[in-house]
Order: sequence, then structure tokens, then C-alpha cells
Amino acid sequence: MELDERKIKILNSIIQTYLITGEPVGSRTISKYTDLNLSSATIRNEMSDLEEMGYIIQPHTSAGRIPSDKGYRFYVDNLMKEKVAEVDEVKEVFLQKADKIDRLLKQVAKLLAVNTNYATMISGPQYKRNKIKFVQLSRVEADQLLVVIMIDGNIIKNRLIQVRQEVGEEEVAKLNIVLNTYLQGLSLMEINMELVQRMKVQASEYQEIIREVIDAIAVAVQEEDDLEIYTSGTTNLLSYPELNDKEKARALISTLEEKKELTDLLLNAPDDDEGEKRGIQVYIGSETPVTSMKDCSIVTATYELEEGVQGTIGIIGPKRMDYKKVVGNLQTLMNQLDEIYKKK
Repeated sequence: MELDERKIKILNSIIQTYLITGEPVGSRTISKYTDLNLSSATIRNEMSDLEEMGYIIQPHTSAGRIPSDKGYRFYVDNLMKEKVAEVDEVKEVFLQKADKIDRLLKQVAKLLAVNTNYATMISGPQYKRNKIKFVQLSRVEADQLLVVIMIDGNIIKNRLIQVRQEVGEEEVAKLNIVLNTYLQGLSLMEINMELVQRMKVQASEYQEIIREVIDAIAVAVQEEDDLEIYTSGTTNLLSYPELNDKEKARALISTLEEKKELTDLLLNAPDDDEGEKRGIQVYIGSETPVTSMKDCSIVTATYELEEGVQGTIGIIGPKRMDYKKVVGNLQTLMNQLDEIYKKK
């Protein structure tokens, strides 16, 4: 059985009403507050069909219906029209061009939480797709080298490495030539075993140093274990009856405070055909990869400060969240970041 226009309108009305009230929706409510011009009996029949198809469920025998995860998914995919709302407060934050990105991200997380009345999370930018501009080895001690890596955006990362053999200034200079000859202009993802092997041949007896430097570059550029996540609005979730159960609330707060599962969620956001994390993703109920958030919906989007420097923004709320408002806020946020930071 497919959804015809009438069923779609009734499903839409049920979801819209439930988003506002948080209470099961009956046929009389639908007939009273919509322009369907259908009798309660006709609406009840259509609701029975929608329940049989899995789009709505009846939590109690005598109660009305509420949307199922499948119903929410249909709403998100087919009924929700992205409405890019102008959020003046967000624009003002961006126009300030805060000196430090961490300060900006904290401000944005707080602002989104206030604006949506949900919980928010924002990851710091990742650089692993950026290209290497320059590698510089410097001798610190006889058995210790400093590796300085410059990547796109003039971002500089430093790492100290221990070496088993003493390295002189002349050998360090030769190693710098090898490293920059082979690595300049490459992203971390483009450094393969064949390339490393050719570098080792050029390094002769200092092959072990090449391996150590490659490992240091990988750690410095990725730094996934140190991914910073800023959260705000955790207590907003407790204002929704379906989320303020004692055990559920404790699990939610723990997840938002510990951030380990949030890190996995943000790092594993779907990529596009070119391997970039772009666009808006919506996880509804059981689709949510975070165990403690199976009664929630999570909407994520990717921001980009400059080419290859990306992070993820997420908004967490009940399954009856105002998806249009959330998507509008995220779309505006992405556009503002793109506009301001790409002009720098």
C-alpha cells in the first residue's frame, strides 16, 4: 500500500500536532484543526491504514496516535522543506571574527542551544585532508629530532621523535630534502607504502628515521584522539517528558559529558563521493548510533573554515523536534561560516 495525497496530509497533520503538544493525536483533533474537510470516521480509517503501514503507533488502547521512527523519516525526507532562517544572533557572532576558533565554537554551541531549546555539540576543525606544505627536521639532541609540519592554511604542528642512532646536521639536511621532495603537496591519505619505501631507499641507513617522521606526521595531522567537542544545552533535554526519565536522563547527561560516543558519531559522519563530510544528516530514533540517544533525533551538518579544514555541528532533541527550525539554523550557520572564513 502506498501513501496517497490524503494519507500524506493526515500523517503530516499528526506529526505537526505532536511536535507542538507532545500528546497522542486523535481523529477529532485532526478534523478540527486541519482543512482536510473529512469526517472523523474517514480520518480514523486512514489512521488505521497509516498504523498498519508502520508510520504511526498507538501507545495505549484508548489513546490517539504518535509518529513512529518510520513516520518521522518520511516527514524528514518528503515533507520537510528546508527553510533557511535568518538568525541575526548567529550573524553577529560571526561578524565579530573571534580571534580563537575555540571561543567562537563555544559561542555558537551556546547560541544554537538557546535558539532551538535542544542540546548542541560542535567538533573542532580537522585537518587530515589538508596537504603538506613543508616538513622541517631539526636536531635537538644527538638522539632526538624536532619535526615541524606545515599544512594548508599555514597550520603548524610540532612533534619530538626519539632516534636510535646519532644524526649529524649534514644528515638532517639530506633527510629534509628527501622528505620535502616526496611529501610536499600530498595529503595524509595520499602517502602510501610504495612512496614510503622509495623514501627509505633515498634515506639509506636512516630508514628508521623516515618511518618515525611519517608516524609523527600522521599523529600531528589527524589528532583524532584529541578531537575537541564543545557542548551546550544539556539540561534543555530534561524539559521534554519523554527524555526526563531518571535512567534515560542520567545516560544522556553522561554521554554529553564524557563525549566518547559523540566523537565516534562526528568522526564517522557519511562522506560524499569525494570523501568530504558535507551536507545535513538526520538520525531518528533507532537510526541514532549513540545507544543513550535512541529516543532522540540528531541532526548534523559539516562546516568548513577553508578548503580541507572541516568540523561537524550536531543538534540533539526529542524525536518530535522542530526539524524545519533545526535545519534552518544549521544551514544558516554553514553559510555564514563559509562566507566569512573563506574571505579571510
